[in-house]
Order: sequence, then structure tokens, then C-alpha cells
Amino acid sequence: MPSPNTTVTKPDPEPAVPNGHTELECHEKPRLPRARPQRPNYRHIHRFPLPLEVHPLPPLIPHNPLSIISVVLSYLTYLISPPHHAVYPAYFDSATSSVHVTDEKAIRALWEMGFFGRGSLSRSEPSWLEREKKRRGLLGDNTSEEATGKRRVERREFKLERARKEREAIAERLKQEATARQGTTPSPDAAHLPSIDAVANGSASPTEKFTVNKAKKSQVATSNQPVASGMEDGTTVKADGIGEKAENGTKTVRFSPVVEEKEFVADSEVSARLHDPEMHIHEEGEEEQLRNEEHLQLSNEEAFFLTYGLGVLQVFDEQKSVMSTASLLSLFRRHSYFPPKEFSTSLEPDDPFMLSYVVYHHYRSLGWVVRSGVKFGTDYLLYNRGPVFSHAEFALIVLPSYGNPYWSETESRRQYVSRKQARSWWWLHCVNRVQAQVKKSLVLCYVDIPPPQSGHDDIGDHLRRYKVRDFAIKRWVPNRSRD
Repeated sequence: MPSPNTTVTKPDPEPAVPNGHTELECHEKPRLPRARPQRPNYRHIHRFPLPLEVHPLPPLIPHNPLSIISVVLSYLTYLISPPHHAVYPAYFDSATSSVHVTDEKAIRALWEMGFFGRGSLSRSEPSWLEREKKRRGLLGDNTSEEATGKRRVERREFKLERARKEREAIAERLKQEATARQGTTPSPDAAHLPSIDAVANGSASPTEKFTVNKAKKSQVATSNQPVASGMEDGTTVKADGIGEKAENGTKTVRFSPVVEEKEFVADSEVSARLHDPEMHIHEEGEEEQLRNEEHLQLSNEEAFFLTYGLGVLQVFDEQKSVMSTASLLSLFRRHSYFPPKEFSTSLEPDDPFMLSYVVYHHYRSLGWVVRSGVKFGTDYLLYNRGPVFSHAEFALIVLPSYGNPYWSETESRRQYVSRKQARSWWWLHCVNRVQAQVKKSLVLCYVDIPPPQSGHDDIGDHLRRYKVRDFAIKRWVPNRSRD
């Protein structure tokens, strides 16, 4: 019996744990965030907006004599070491109606300085060589495309595993309800199963929710179970059940009956070669033998802008001779039709290449990064700095405008104009809805078509005859526009 001066402390009652789970499960250690790989310094890589090397000139302040000295020093520096004007080679491919760049230095320069072109074996940035080195085990870092694919696979596995767990829970609940209706005693695990409505609506308890890691563990356990049972019987493995469909809905390989009858011994020479670690070791000179097979594919508008607008590209024809700017313009205009027009036919002022290039040159001269918008159903996408920094802000659709009196003089011309300008409100609504879903502003870019002109040797005078007018369209949502 304790004395009067002794204080007795009662232990705190253990907190009630719902659903019969132990305390260790409720007080799990917090997971540490996964360390993301360090991103490249895109600000330094893409510090030049165009593939041009310029010499900056300091400002001249008349009332400050030191500014005159700085201007003189700048001119002396320009005379001593003028900026290098690089010209990159390319060739025109008539099969794809596009221009290809094969030199690795030219590929990196055109992509890093202005985001011109796209990789022939990649989605956007020419990164086939890095991905191939990673596949062969020559690089330790993951590329951006591999990281995106890995995340998509994890999400798909998580959804499949969650659906499988939900089906099992619903089947077990139905089984328990059928047992209860028959008057038998339900199992003790039935009290912890969620209801069918809770599983269907996704309102189950937090302890019953699944994560990607749990989905991975359960999937690995189910995949390893038939393999272990097959190896316990002996040293032979048979290819039975390989062609069956997995529980998670993925498709497996189905062998023919002849292949399924074949057996191999686990300790044979073939299986030993499969598990030999030396099979995955690459030779030291393999990296040197790996050649970059990817080209930078430029659109005709990009190639003509680099040739005529900047003068940093030389396009060679099939005879390996440099094409002039006038012949290149005529070639691109003829290849804007399908099939390409012959040289004997006359070209119209509203051919597809002239419409698209006028718009491309207009926005490139304003400082925008112009990329193809075919994946969003538009002609162009406008980026403020580039695709590696942010998403495109605007989506452009190029439309011809025949405001010149020449196009309304005769009935045949009026019919031609009406056929070229035929657009429906349904088409505009669909395109605008797509851009609203991807959070881009739709811009209708009208190009005023001039009348035909027989001789136009000067390309600058010919381009000045076109005018560009753009209109931004915003989707009207009634719920957001109420008073």
C-alpha cells in the first residue's frame, strides 16, 4: 500500500486505433522527398535568342566624357577581334519537303540559339544520342523523356492496382452480405471492409488508400509467386501460362504450342549466359563507336528565315551546290503543294508557303519563338522565351484575307475567294475549345493577299506587299460572366 507522501502516476491510456490497426501502422515515419536530378542551366545554355554573334556597343552620353572613351574602346575591340559569323550547312530533302542539318555543332547551335527545328528521332530537342547512351548503360543520368515515361508507367500501375483492390473489396463485401443473409456468422475481417458505395465513390478511409509504392510491391509479389512455385519442383522450367492475360490488364506474350512444349535446364549453358554479368559490360571503345544518327529537321519557313533573314544557313541541292535565295524561295513555294508543282506552272500569291512564312517572319522579328502547333490543331505556337522555360502562350491560325479590289472584279475571282475563305462557326468553336482546355489564347492571323505580279526579283519588295493583322479570341463562359 503506498504511503501518503507517495504520488502514483497512472499510465496514459493508449489511443484507440480505428479499424483494429496497430500503433506502429498509425505512427509511420514520414517519407523523405525524393531528390530530383539537377536541371541544366537553361538560362546559360539558351542565353542567345538567335544564332548570331553580335558586338554590343555602349551608350553614348554627350555630357559624360567617359562614355566617349568607352565607345572608342568598343570600336577598337571590334576592329581587333570582330565577331565570328558562322554559316551552317544543310540539304533539302525532296521526299519529306524539309531541310535537314547533319553537322552536330550546327544542330546544337540552331537548337540552343533560337529553338530552330526538331530532332528527327526525338519529340522536340535532338536528344537521341543521350537516350541511346543511357539505354546502353554509358550514362548514369536520365533524360527528360525517360523521366516522363517512368512517371506515366508508375501512374498507370497505380491505377491498375487500385482498380484491382477495389474489385477485390467489392467482391468480398458482396460475399459477406450474402453470408449474412443466409444467417451465418460473418468473418471478423468483414467489419474492416469498406462499403460498396464508399469504394465506388472513393470515400474510403485514409488507411485504405493505396500509393504507388504499395502498388509496386503487390505487383512484384504477384509476379514472383508463379516463378517461385515453378522452381521449387525441380531444375526445369516450362513455358506454361505465359500467354495468359495478367490481372492488371497488361498484355503478355503468347507462344505457339511448339514453343510451349520446349523445356530448358536451369543450369544449362544458355541459362548461364543469360545470367552472366559480363553480358552487360560494355567495351571501353563502344562510346567512341556510337555515332549520332539523328538529324535536325527544319521546316521550310525556318530554313528560309535562317537563309534570307539571318544569313546563317546554306542549303545544298541534290547536286551538292549551294542554292540561291531566289531559287530556294521558288523551291519552297512549289513544295508547299501536294504533289509539288512543276517549274512550268505559275505560282499564286496565296500559296501556302507565302502565307505561313509571312506570319513566321513577322512574329520572329518581334522576338517570339515560333514553333509548329500541329499537335493542338493550329498552325503555330508562340513562346515568350522557349519551350524549355514555359508553355506556349498563344496559338496561331493563319487565314487569307482578300481585301484588294482585284479579287472582286470578276465572278470567277469572287467564287475563288469564297472557296478559300470557307470556314464554319463549328470549326472556330472546336478550335477555340481545344485551346481553352490547354490554357492558350487563340489568335486569328489574317494575311492580306496582294494581286499577282509577274516579275518580283527583289524578295524584300515582294514580302512588303503582304500585310498581317491578328485578332485574339477568348472563349466566353456563361458561368464566369454572370453579374
